[in-house]
Amino acid sequence: MRLVARDELIDGMAVLALDGDVDLATLPLLRDHLARFVAEHPGRLVAVDIESVGALDDSGLGALLGAAGRARQGGGELVIVCAGERLRERFAVTGLDRAIEIRSRSGS
Repeated sequence: MRLVARDELIDGMAVLALDGDVDLATLPLLRDHLARFVAEHPGRLVAVDIESVGALDDSGLGALLGAAGRARQGGGELVIVCAGERLRERFAVTGLDRAIEIRSRSGS
């Protein structure tokens, strides 16, 4: 299993782009990346792009939810960029889409 994360600046917004699988094996790496990313952008709207994530287990959903909470505590907000229908359906079933805004790359 692998997970690669890279910081990008897209239209003035800080974006953490993830590529690979999010599961128990890569969870510590994901948590580290998310914690650093949120801490580096306090009080700002930031995005986590999961378009290139192949698998996302429940632990990954929890890590995203935790990062969104930390962003809010710092006066900011975290959104998820995802257009894939499979993951969007999972977010709806788990209720994650009610806790974190889900956007497509075009911003909707």
